[in-house]
Amino acid sequence: MVNPFLAQQLQPVEAPGIDWGAILPMVIVFGAACVGVLIEAFVPKHQRWSGQVVLTLGSIAAAGIALGAYVSARPEHGVVTMGSTLSIDTPALFLWGTLLALSVAAVLMIADRSVEPGGSFVAQAGIAPGTVQDRAQVQSTGMQTEVFPLALFALGGMMAFTAANDLLTMFIALEVLSLPLYLMCGLARRRRLLSQEAAVKYFLLGAFASAFFLYGLAMLYGYAGSVKLADIATASAGTDRSDTLLFAGLGLLMVGLLFKGSVGPFHTWTPDVYQGAPTPVTGFMAACTKVAAFGGILRVLTVAFEATSWEWRGVLWAVAIISMAIGAVLGLTQTDLKRMIAYSSIAHAGFLLIGTMALTEEGLSGTLFYLLAYGFTTLAAFGVISLVRDSSGEATHLSAWAGLAKRSPLLAGVFTFLLLALAGIPLTSGFVGKFVVFSAALSDGMAPLVVIALVFSAVAAFFYLRVVVLMYFSEPASDGPTVSVPGAFTTASIALGVIITLLLGVLPTFALDWAGAGGFALGG
Repeated sequence: MVNPFLAQQLQPVEAPGIDWGAILPMVIVFGAACVGVLIEAFVPKHQRWSGQVVLTLGSIAAAGIALGAYVSARPEHGVVTMGSTLSIDTPALFLWGTLLALSVAAVLMIADRSVEPGGSFVAQAGIAPGTVQDRAQVQSTGMQTEVFPLALFALGGMMAFTAANDLLTMFIALEVLSLPLYLMCGLARRRRLLSQEAAVKYFLLGAFASAFFLYGLAMLYGYAGSVKLADIATASAGTDRSDTLLFAGLGLLMVGLLFKGSVGPFHTWTPDVYQGAPTPVTGFMAACTKVAAFGGILRVLTVAFEATSWEWRGVLWAVAIISMAIGAVLGLTQTDLKRMIAYSSIAHAGFLLIGTMALTEEGLSGTLFYLLAYGFTTLAAFGVISLVRDSSGEATHLSAWAGLAKRSPLLAGVFTFLLLALAGIPLTSGFVGKFVVFSAALSDGMAPLVVIALVFSAVAAFFYLRVVVLMYFSEPASDGPTVSVPGAFTTASIALGVIITLLLGVLPTFALDWAGAGGFALGG
C-alpha cells in the first residue's frame, strides 16, 4: 500500500509556462554572453577582438529586432511569464529598448582601439599597478577582450532586473548585473592603481548594499509570506499584521536600490568609481546602470507599495533633496571632469526620484523618457572626454581643457551642446526630460519639491557653464593636451548620442508616446 503522503510528494512537478517570444531579447543577450566566454576559451588571441565585436554588436542588434517584432504584436497589457518571475509589460519593453540602444553606443566606445592604441583595457588583468605598457607590449599581448562577454552579462542582468516580478528574481538579476561591472572597473590600462582601487571600492560597497537588499527582502517575506510584488501589495493594502516588518523591509530594500542608482546619500562609490574606471566602462555604468536601477525602483514602488505611499513618500522627499544638494553643491568644487559628471549624475538621480514618487501615468512616462535622454547625453559626454589626452592618457583635469575651443572648435562645440543638455537648456533632451518629470510632480501635489529641484538645477548649471567658459574664454597652455582623432567606433558613439539628444529635444513625441503607452502588469 502506497503511503498517501509519499504519493502526494511523487506527483510530477508542472513546468512553468514560458513565453519565449516575450523573453527572446534577453535570451539572445545571455546566449551571446555565453558564446563570448567560449570564444575567449577556444579562439586564438589574435582573432578574439574581431569575433567578440561582431558577436556583441550582432547579438544586441538581434535582440533589438526581436524586441521590435514582439512590441508590434504584443498583448495590450503585457504578460507575466517564467512562473510569474518576469513581467514583460510596456515599461519593461521601453527599458529594454533603452538599454539595448545605449549598449550599442557603449560597446562601440569599448571596442575602439584607435584613441588609445590597443584599447582602453589592460592586456593582462594581472599586470601590476604602476606598470606602463608601451604600444609594442600592447600589440604583442592584445586587447583584453573578456570585457565584451562581461558587458553582455551585465546587460542581460539589467534587462532581467527591470522586468523582475518578484524580489528574489530581482536580487539575482542585481548580482548578475553587478559582478561583471566590478571586474570591468578594474581593467583600465592607464592609471592601474586608481582603476583597481575603484573596483575594490565598488565591490565592497556593492556587496554591503546587496546585503541590505537581501535583508529587506527577508523582512518583506516575513510580512507578506511571499516575495512576489503583487502579493506584497495585497498584504500591505489590508492586513492585521504589524507594519514594522513592512516598512523596515522597504527601507532596507530601498537602500540597495538607491545605491545602485547613485542616489545620495548612498552615492559614496560614484565619484571614485567614475574617475578610476576605464572611460568606456564609466559611460556604460553611468547610462545603463541608472536605467536599470530606476526601472527597478519604479516597479517596486508602483506595483508593491503604491497603497502605502503616504507613509514612505516623506522619506523619499528628504532623500531626493539630499541627493540634489550633494550633486549640485559638491559638483561645484570638483576639478576633475569625470568626478564632476559623477556628482552631476547624483543630482540627476534626485530629479529622477521626483518623477518616481509621482506614481501616476505622467510620472512613469516622464521618468522613462528622462532615463532615455540622460543615458545618451552622458555616454556621448564620456566619449568626448576620452579624446582629450596628454602623455599620461586622458587629461580630465579642468585646467587641461582651458582654451580647447581654439585647439578643436568642433569637439568644444559638441561638448558644449552636451553640457547644456545636462543643464536642461531648451532644444535639448535634458530640458524636455526635466519638464515632463517636474510637470508630473506638480500634478501630483509636489510643488514645494519642484521649486527646490529648480533651485538646485540652477546651481548645477553653474559648473556646466564653468567648463564652457573655460573652453572658449581661456588661453590654451603651450604644453597643453592634444585632441585625438577619434576612430570610427568612437565617432559613431558620440554622433549617436548627440543626434538623439537633439532629436529628443526637438521631436520628443515618439519616445513620450511609447513611454506612456501602458503601465506595469500586476499579474501574480
